[in-house]
Amino acid sequence: MMLVSVVIPLYNERNTIAELIRRVKSAPVDDDLEIVVVDDASTDGSWELAQAIEGIKCYRHDINRGKGAAIRTGFEKALGEVIIIQDADLEYDPRDYPMLLAPIKEGYADVVYGSRFLGGPHRVMFFWHYLGNRFLTTLSNFFNNLNISDMETCYKCFRREMLDGTNLKSERFGIEPELTAKFARRNARIYETPIAYYGRGYEEGKKIRWTDGLTAIWCILKYRFFD
Repeated sequence: MMLVSVVIPLYNERNTIAELIRRVKSAPVDDDLEIVVVDDASTDGSWELAQAIEGIKCYRHDINRGKGAAIRTGFEKALGEVIIIQDADLEYDPRDYPMLLAPIKEGYADVVYGSRFLGGPHRVMFFWHYLGNRFLTTLSNFFNNLNISDMETCYKCFRREMLDGTNLKSERFGIEPELTAKFARRNARIYETPIAYYGRGYEEGKKIRWTDGLTAIWCILKYRFFD
């Protein structure tokens, strides 16, 4: 058995955070789970709800800094041998943890991405989001010499030592291309596995915007050539 840290960036998800943590605690894994929640200055009561949940570690930013900043804080606080990033909504299913962990536990992967495009059940959503995701993934693959199918996935599972000596800088959604570029630079053994994806629309609280796509393009170039 090993200790697996689940890092959850939290911002204004009062309707889902309690259920999400219940699902994480019920994930079908044999390992010990450490749940690290980092609230990014929520204003809707999410922080108060998270604090009331037993058996988790909670940290908070005094000002809103972005998803990447919350993830970086979570990495600093996590103690696990393996880390899983988990969004605070219900788009990703913790029942997929065994598939994310298996390649690492079996010794042939350093990093595992949960791909929404490899055949798992998923909600049919926006065509332009899909096209944008594929464009960003292709661009990232081109510059990092990879063949990942879903660079923007939330589900990134990796050995803790993949962070050693790595200076992560992204404050917002640029954390996805930054992590990918830095895993590639370390020549990490990256695997993918299909996952379920229960996407939500903007009326249900989805936060990413088209401007974040432009930022991702810059981050792909920045962390390949200028970092």
